Amino acid sequence: MSWAVNCAALLVALVVDWRLGEPPTRWHPVVWIGHLLGWAGKRIAPKAETETEAGAGIPDFKSFTFGVLCWWGGGATVFVAFWALQATVIACTDTVGGVFGGLLAALLLGIAFKPLLAWAMLKSEVQAVEAALGTSLEAGRARLAWLVSRDVTTLTEAQVRESAIESLAENLNDSVVAPIFWFVLLGLPGAALYRFANTADAMWGYRGVRNGQVWEWAGKWAAWADDVLSWLPARLTALLLMAVAGCMHWRELRQQARLTPSPNSGWPMAAMALAVGIRLGKPGVYTLNAPGRFPQATDTATAVVLARNAVLALIPLALAALFLIAILIAI
Repeated sequence: MSWAVNCAALLVALVVDWRLGEPPTRWHPVVWIGHLLGWAGKRIAPKAETETEAGAGIPDFKSFTFGVLCWWGGGATVFVAFWALQATVIACTDTVGGVFGGLLAALLLGIAFKPLLAWAMLKSEVQAVEAALGTSLEAGRARLAWLVSRDVTTLTEAQVRESAIESLAENLNDSVVAPIFWFVLLGLPGAALYRFANTADAMWGYRGVRNGQVWEWAGKWAAWADDVLSWLPARLTALLLMAVAGCMHWRELRQQARLTPSPNSGWPMAAMALAVGIRLGKPGVYTLNAPGRFPQATDTATAVVLARNAVLALIPLALAALFLIAILIAI
């Protein structure tokens, strides 16, 4: 597959995302992945005898092994399915040949890639939280619950806004930068495998008990795999945010990013906090850029603009990387 087709496919995916948003749920591959993981998850994590049981003290190698095998089985299925889809598109359009064949391949691959990234939906959901806050605190909390898994019932207005901006920064990596990163390296199957890993972590990567099941060991591999696949993209996301904001506090970025329990999500969140000049945090867990002000409504708008500019800055980098990879392969 030529680098020009890959470049055009990436641009098609971004344009479709911008103009049309998400496909219907019944046709959404990430939703299918979620159904697959949900079905498997009911079978790999043991039921908790009590709601406080965590199972952290005693290694559960049986659950861990089931988690590893199911992750690899599901990951391989997703990778092969999208590899076959990509290969079929290329083979069919090669029979057409010429410029028209290349354009058709780019269009089809871009449409197939689009559901694996979701900038438009992320932006609209964060803006919806801010709009709901303009109505009432309760409405803001209810809308935030669509975005985050934490308990929102006791959050203040500032904490609701912090959580929304944090979600924007973290998901800028998970839903946009990382899928594009892996598409550049491994094409459509690489982006699909990443979304599988990220979704598996979201559904399985819990410590302790969730929904009556113990995930401490059953979800450990899913959490590790997502950490590995997100490591470089998360740092790239942070650098993009700092660069477009003209905020070059690299040393402070590293220090702040280490304050969160996650080895990756702290990077884009810390970058956003420093770039906007606000504090972000999770009550009782961490505070990023503690000297910063509590976020206001205008800060949400600023954060959205910074995230959008980071996506725009990523595009030429991705196109250049595709061109460079094509040259290296040709040598």
